[in-house]
Amino acid sequence: MISRRSFLGQTVATGMSAATVPASGAMAEVKNRPRRDSSFVEILRMPDSVTAFSGLDTHLPLQMDGRSFAARDIMVHVDVQSAELNLRLTAPATELTHIHVRWLAAIHPKIICLGDHWERSYGDLAWRGMVPDRAMPWYFATHDGSAAHAYGVKTGAGAMCFWQIDPEGISVWLDVRNGGDGVLLGSRELHAATVVTRRGAANESPMVALRSFCGRMSPAPRLLKTAVYGVNDWYYAYGKNNQNMLLRMADLVAELAPPAGPRPYAVVDEGWKDGSATFPSMASYAAQVKQRGVHPGIWIRPLRAMPGADPKLLLPNKRFGERASRYQELAFDPTIAEALALVTRQAKDTADWGFELVKHDYSTYDLLGQWGFEMGATPTLPGWHFNDRTRTNAEIILDLYNALRTAVGDRTAILGCNTVGHLGAGVFEMQRTGDDVGGMWDRTRRMGVNTLAYRLPQHGTFFHLDADCVAITKAAPWEMTRQWLDVVARSRTTLFISPEEGEVGAEQRAALRQAFAEVTAPGPGAEPADFVHDTTPEDWKQSSGLKHYSWSGAAGASPFPV
Repeated sequence: MISRRSFLGQTVATGMSAATVPASGAMAEVKNRPRRDSSFVEILRMPDSVTAFSGLDTHLPLQMDGRSFAARDIMVHVDVQSAELNLRLTAPATELTHIHVRWLAAIHPKIICLGDHWERSYGDLAWRGMVPDRAMPWYFATHDGSAAHAYGVKTGAGAMCFWQIDPEGISVWLDVRNGGDGVLLGSRELHAATVVTRRGAANESPMVALRSFCGRMSPAPRLLKTAVYGVNDWYYAYGKNNQNMLLRMADLVAELAPPAGPRPYAVVDEGWKDGSATFPSMASYAAQVKQRGVHPGIWIRPLRAMPGADPKLLLPNKRFGERASRYQELAFDPTIAEALALVTRQAKDTADWGFELVKHDYSTYDLLGQWGFEMGATPTLPGWHFNDRTRTNAEIILDLYNALRTAVGDRTAILGCNTVGHLGAGVFEMQRTGDDVGGMWDRTRRMGVNTLAYRLPQHGTFFHLDADCVAITKAAPWEMTRQWLDVVARSRTTLFISPEEGEVGAEQRAALRQAFAEVTAPGPGAEPADFVHDTTPEDWKQSSGLKHYSWSGAAGASPFPV
């Protein structure tokens, strides 16, 4: 089994040797090439090399042949257009795992870089100096002190794509595996990715540059026409919820919502069970929420299988690698028609019951066996595959998303959580962009503020951004939570509160009423005044002026994991 560390080491070695074999002498030319005034690198051109992999220990440099790179039965066709570059590949006999595409260039030595995550972020988004072995999923940006340039692939790609940048050039890796093994494409051609770039202007705001680029990557987002706000029970109930509790929360947000404008949501998170003592009828519950002038929402984990499920319909536990013996996470294999029918039936049931929002959770972990922070250059571990081996992981994930979309129809909005935003854009209306805030302040600062600031360019371009709830709990000081409430409301992204019963007094009610009025107000939302130098920006600007927040407080930020 190839470890993630050895994979990263091999990507660097390949980028400097095997992958550059076809361009003999090119490396010396790059090093001797004079530096340009602009730090932008033109990659919408034929690559300098393309290398195919059938397992990381088996690489094959491809030779340029017109507009393609080929060897044996493998062909990568490069379609260069004025505004994009399409990468298509065929491999009738070879079990492909990766394609490494490389452009040689003299990279500006003083740039800093911002990368994205495979799914949610984990409080670690930041501009950093060049790290040659750093895998940056989907897209990345550079900043030279004046201009911010961006490079990426369009949403809905057929491969799991990540980028690297180093002093000698730029690479994109196309992970075309099926599970952890090679894909069996057979006679079909795979449209793996469409590469796009954006050259920034001098002294342009990096936020403006990234928002414009996100719009270029995501040309057809599925967006709601109104603000999204309301209540979610997770951070005060943690699964110990019941119908009466949620109806009280629906009453609370109905009371505090602006009298005119969009109505709030009440989302029941994990813990519900139709026909149970706590939720006698989910259809009846949804109807009672609607009677209060509130949109009912519900959480589902669609791929989860219960003990006793037919093992022939399940994903192999091998996807957890060395942890497989300790993990008994049963999940349906969505490439099996019977299993997919069970998965989508749960989603369809929620829509039939009358729920107007479905929070779809856990599917990246259930499918690939890892959390986003574990993935690095390897979104899933080697040694396993789906039942249908003819499609890539990216295609299987997107197929699942589209199946869920079809199941709930247009009447129900979908909020993705632990889902791949670059594949969900255009399918889901909303996306949880960061890990759980946990109802504790240090975790809210680390996870919530970071994802709100650094993934804000995706808001309105990919989907409606949800940086996670404002948890009003005993574990979080109100003076800190009040600031989080205020900045989320001013950003006009998704605002769900999670209020522990007994913790909402007169002061909290007044603040919530004001926040709900703010998040539903027309006009652009607040954004960080500077998100280049601080992972949790404290100064946020809006048309009304600049506002300062103190995220660390007098005691400073906790250095310990929470």
